[in-house]
Amino acid sequence: MDIIGTVEPHGGFSSPSPRCPGLSLDSHMDAQGYKWVRWRVWSCRLAALLSLGLLLVLFRWRPRVAVLARCTSCPVASADVLLIRDSCGQQHVVEVLTEEVEEGSLDLLGKLDESECRDTVQLYKEEKTLLRFYLFEGLRYIWLDRKGAFCRVSVLNEGWTYRDLHRFQKGLDPVEQSSRRHMFGSNLIDVPVKSYMKLLLEEVLNPFYVFQVFSITLWMIDEYYYYALCIFVISIISISVSLYETRRQSITLRNMARLVTKVTIRRDSGVEESVSSEELVPGDCLIIPPEGLLMPCDAALLVGECLVNESMLTGESVPVLKTPLPSGDMTYSSDSERRHTLFCGTQLIQAKGGGLGGSGGAVAVVTNTGFFTAKGHLVSSILYPQPIDFRFYRDSAKFLLILGFIASIGTIYIFVVLYRTRVTWLQLIVRSLDVVTIAVPPALPAAITTGTIYAQSRLKSRGIFCISPPRINVCGKVSLFCFDKTGTLTEEGLDVWGVMEAGPAGFSDLVPDPGLLAPGSLQSGLACCHTVTLLDGQALGDPLELKMVESVGWTLQEPEAAAADTLDAQFGGCRVLAVMRPPPQRPQAWGASEPVAIVQRFPFSSALQRMSVVTVAPGGRSALAFMKGSPEMVASLCRAETVPAQFASKLHGFSSEGLRVLALACKSVQVNSGVQHIERTEVERDMQFLGLMMMKNLVKAESPKVINTLRLAQIRSVMVTGDNVLTAVNVAKSCGMVGADEKVIFVTANPNSAQSAPTLKFSLEEQVAAAAPHPADGFSQNLYQGGSTHHFAINGKSFAALCDYFPEYLPKVLMQATVFARMAPDQKTQLVKELQKLNYRVGMCGDGANDCGALRAADVGVSLSEAEASVASPFTSKTENISCVPLLIREGRCSLVTSFSLFRYMALYSLIQFCSVLLLNTVKTNVGDLQFLFCDLFLVTLLAIVMGRGGPSEELHPCRPPASLLALPVFGSLFIHVCMVTLGQLAAFFITTSQDWYVPLNSTVFGTANLPNMENTCVFTLSGFQYIIMAAVVTKAYPHKKPLYHNKIFLLVLLLHFAVMLWLALEPGPVFARLLQLYDFTDLNFKMLLVAVAALNFLVCFVAEMLVDLGILNCLRCLRGTRQSKKRYKRLKVLLSDSSSWPPLNQTLSPTDHTAISCS
Repeated sequence: MDIIGTVEPHGGFSSPSPRCPGLSLDSHMDAQGYKWVRWRVWSCRLAALLSLGLLLVLFRWRPRVAVLARCTSCPVASADVLLIRDSCGQQHVVEVLTEEVEEGSLDLLGKLDESECRDTVQLYKEEKTLLRFYLFEGLRYIWLDRKGAFCRVSVLNEGWTYRDLHRFQKGLDPVEQSSRRHMFGSNLIDVPVKSYMKLLLEEVLNPFYVFQVFSITLWMIDEYYYYALCIFVISIISISVSLYETRRQSITLRNMARLVTKVTIRRDSGVEESVSSEELVPGDCLIIPPEGLLMPCDAALLVGECLVNESMLTGESVPVLKTPLPSGDMTYSSDSERRHTLFCGTQLIQAKGGGLGGSGGAVAVVTNTGFFTAKGHLVSSILYPQPIDFRFYRDSAKFLLILGFIASIGTIYIFVVLYRTRVTWLQLIVRSLDVVTIAVPPALPAAITTGTIYAQSRLKSRGIFCISPPRINVCGKVSLFCFDKTGTLTEEGLDVWGVMEAGPAGFSDLVPDPGLLAPGSLQSGLACCHTVTLLDGQALGDPLELKMVESVGWTLQEPEAAAADTLDAQFGGCRVLAVMRPPPQRPQAWGASEPVAIVQRFPFSSALQRMSVVTVAPGGRSALAFMKGSPEMVASLCRAETVPAQFASKLHGFSSEGLRVLALACKSVQVNSGVQHIERTEVERDMQFLGLMMMKNLVKAESPKVINTLRLAQIRSVMVTGDNVLTAVNVAKSCGMVGADEKVIFVTANPNSAQSAPTLKFSLEEQVAAAAPHPADGFSQNLYQGGSTHHFAINGKSFAALCDYFPEYLPKVLMQATVFARMAPDQKTQLVKELQKLNYRVGMCGDGANDCGALRAADVGVSLSEAEASVASPFTSKTENISCVPLLIREGRCSLVTSFSLFRYMALYSLIQFCSVLLLNTVKTNVGDLQFLFCDLFLVTLLAIVMGRGGPSEELHPCRPPASLLALPVFGSLFIHVCMVTLGQLAAFFITTSQDWYVPLNSTVFGTANLPNMENTCVFTLSGFQYIIMAAVVTKAYPHKKPLYHNKIFLLVLLLHFAVMLWLALEPGPVFARLLQLYDFTDLNFKMLLVAVAALNFLVCFVAEMLVDLGILNCLRCLRGTRQSKKRYKRLKVLLSDSSSWPPLNQTLSPTDHTAISCS
């Protein structure tokens, strides 16, 4: 029995803190251990030799078979080879490697207690100390003995706390650094660039080319020399182009991924040493120069501040200010501490505040290297894309099996027919196997990608870049699209609308211009609570903060290296990050404001919904901490007596008007308490509420048009934002997600607490505003029956409580929720996954920063970015608005329809040829060598290439294209066309044999030896027309593609082919008749009759296709009765529409309550 080891990260590395046992799902794998068996290995080598290498081909296609044949199962701990099943169910074979490490290096890995240390990494001590590991998709996995599994080497530093990272400032000693390098390997994102010989071997062993070799061999034996030679030449050209492109792309990706530079690290002796970035390991103390650098690793910023361009990762073109990681016992995570993390591949524009006296660059500690970095994840996603679960691709494989089954039937038929004619065994075998090469077209998988290639090219010309082409077809089936609000639906920049100061008597009057505020805490807070920084004298930062600072009128000054000590002395010796200076002239009645020094920053966090700073007055005589964030969060961290009684009503009023509302607070901090080392939790509590700032966030002009387009196409639009729920509802109304005559119902769920049990309530918008007891009884009675529609709005807190305590209500809420507000980044990802559980094809459009997780989780993720590719999503649009969304969906539908047309055409082409060969073999003849060549290359290949041209329709149709090749309309139309093709060829054959001048074939000769003959020529002529007919019949246009006349090249090729076939049918001339081995019919009436049969064939197939498109085959579904939809959201929609008790308005529900609606 195989021993299974689960690859999961546990344990730790050089840190005294407890280790986090968590594991991300994408790293979960099952591994089975196997050991080489010498006699099995030699037996397989002998069998491979005797089979002329066919066994090795089988082993390559089925690696699991190769392992089972040459190995025996064993515990994973002692395995030579591992058979790995990843999270997608795919199997991989990897070899376990060993590396010699220095004796005693285990003791150098950290200051763990003896038992923990011994269980961190298993070293097998025989004559030397060995580390056991394997490499999979660029990642290194090492053996952890106590866990009994191979784990990602990155788990050795996943449990580091803030305090652990700060301890690394002293640096690593050379011996420990060397030991870590053995564990983690070199800091390289090494993209393998294979040699042309290796690429050639892999390409030739592809099932497609193996089938081609098999086919060419058969054709050569059957004396189809010209056809075999042409296919051979085409295959050589195809392989050459493929090898060149593959190697070129690998070299391009390697040049983009590979980064080796000189960096400065600090040793434990205090000496700063310049080393190659390849030598960096987690725990190294990295010294960042003032001029910045291109980051070669992921690192946590410990001292100083850095201005970073992260567009390569997030798509954000605005530089981000990174601040030092605070000290504490919390576990560090690069995802949750993005504002303190420097990511690999990002450009550090400048660094400051990390040297003595606050001058110099910055200090960071390496946290991840190689493929474990953010850039490594991007490269890995390109090198090893996740398989796409899309029905079209699954059905393609099934359809090939169906064609294989048809081929086997044809093989048996030909075998029986030829056996009776007493042909030679060689002819019998060759002719029987040749049918397989005809019925299963080897070019079918390649042909269906043509539509995707054309779509990708068109998207690129419109500024939409794709790193996962198969997802283009998925775009065609999107049924729901989620949108971020700020910067996506609304403008990125905001205008300050006004401020209201809080006081003992409540809020003051609205002050439209913050510059007119009297000197005080609110004014200082607006001027100081930000992360704006200077680069070459120009202010850079978040657009909201830039507007805020601009509105107050204060000036930002940053310390220069030469004058840093002087500036620090002006503010009591504190290390100054920046100084905010008031305008030089103020009205005398107000008094003068003093400059304020920012000495500590706690940057904004989407999860915390706030940011804060610590400031010091001149001379260091006093210190104030300021906080800015969402009003609800800020108010919850303030002393209750400082929050005005009108807070809720004012917030509701401003938010309902669509204003972005921020709250500010402050508190005094003891100067002698070490303001620069104070912890965030100490600062952000028991604060004094200062007031509100309102900003106007205008909806982009394109947003309402796009939302209306999606609504008309019956694609749901959902807003997912971190803003206030009332602001989000207002924006939803402004952009058309919520209609003017549609109601909004707020879903409020409260979690379990010491004071109360979990509750769930549905309240109408008017009820929330007016606090009326039952304002909408009439509405609730006729919610569905009267035709009224409604939308749910829910915030992140309620969403979490709904998931935890009311899971039975979650699908029903998701069905009608349009606004999700105050959503943290991980909640956005969870929402996408929950919608996918309802069988929605989910799209997500965002800015790529806080939406990264949701963009990757969605079926179609679109990042609005200036970058051509980012780790954020498979699609990146340079357009600054959501107009790219309908374009992407239209291109997806066009590509999907084209793929369907090409698939059906290639299948019909093979079946037309299959029928011709069976019919002619029955009468002891066959299709000629050059006839095959003419049909395959001139007729079919040209048509298949140009068929995919022609762009998408200009509008989105409410009906989405089908995704199943095995659906009744697709399968039914194929069956009808095959029947018509067969009848047409039989008609041509029997019309020929019924003529007075017909002469039967010479029965003593078989195959092409009796060419030209009447039977062959009539069948060849009609089948030539059928190739053209089917191309015209199965090519779809309306409603997802432009009308057929837009594809001018395709029409020209159709007309050219028709003219050529008409010429060959009526008067081919002696030269071409001899080349194509055509019989010279002298009866013109007969020739016209053949053309008439072809015309009738076209007419019948065209009418049949039209009837199928109109749904004529749907009558067959009546025989099986009405069936529920397979999509869960459609079933749930029917149930909800028939219910008069949903939603349960004005009721407080508990987890034990249930409505009358249920859906499995």
